[in-house]
Amino acid sequence: MASSSSSAIVIVAVLLALFAGSSSAQLSTNYYYKTCPKVFSTVKSGVQSAISQERRMGASLLRLHFHDCFVLGCDASLLLDDTSTFTGEQTANPNRNSIRGLNVIDNIKSQVEKVCPGVVSCADILAIAARDSIVILGGPGWNVKLGRRDSRTASLSAANNNIPPPTSSLSNLISKYQAQGLSTRDMVALSGAHTIGQARCTSFRARIYNDSNIDSSFAKTRQRNCPQTNGSGDNNLAPLDLQTPTTFDNKYFQNLISQKGLLHSDQVLFNGGSTDSIVKSYVKNPKSFSSDFVAAMIKMGDISPLTGSQGEIRKVCGKVN
Repeated sequence: MASSSSSAIVIVAVLLALFAGSSSAQLSTNYYYKTCPKVFSTVKSGVQSAISQERRMGASLLRLHFHDCFVLGCDASLLLDDTSTFTGEQTANPNRNSIRGLNVIDNIKSQVEKVCPGVVSCADILAIAARDSIVILGGPGWNVKLGRRDSRTASLSAANNNIPPPTSSLSNLISKYQAQGLSTRDMVALSGAHTIGQARCTSFRARIYNDSNIDSSFAKTRQRNCPQTNGSGDNNLAPLDLQTPTTFDNKYFQNLISQKGLLHSDQVLFNGGSTDSIVKSYVKNPKSFSSDFVAAMIKMGDISPLTGSQGEIRKVCGKVN
């Protein structure tokens, strides 16, 4: 009896371990091979069109995927609009007045619905659009794992708590990423996404006026378009990468070594701490950055997906069915 019961316990433990990792294991790069073979070309067309109108949009679409995955997993919860009876994530501090590209995702979703209605989730569209944006702007490509389903809920509090703010310390960044199953190296590589995109004055004001680990001429240049007084010029923009703001490359890390990181949370990656060596390695070896970035994006895309019969496939990304 003792041996049989212990065997049963072992079997249960094995099954629990399998189920624990089953959701991300159910994701597959050929998930829509038969059910929606045109999904990749349809999404890419929509992303290409949006970026051709505004190159900054590539960074905005990538950011949507990141802000989605860090809250309840990659489930398109970010895309749910507020209603009179529902509060979503779009008014959370990291998202309010700053997330962009929701209309682009809506347009892509409507085109995908035309070629295969009720098949492709908004969460998967976000993942594909993020990859396509990076490729179009000169970055590396990869096969996107698919099969996520869309949530029927969202969390304003988790959006406020899980997404690291631009004032983050290095230890805060490390802990926020570790909470999502991402390593310190993943964190540094994913921070390299700031090689594209722009930030609002309100996100870097404290850095350019208060931080000491900043190139003085760089600080003065940014101060010209970002007044010190809160409420004045809050939405004025500056490129996160002052060298090549619309090209995906390793210049972001070069900027950090020159103390020209725009955000406080950028410069802490190279400030005498544990991640200095990673930053240096990405400057010396761009291919190392690209491969680490791809690996980290795939890991991020695996965060707590809804699969199988969980969630739903939304007809419109901004509301539940």
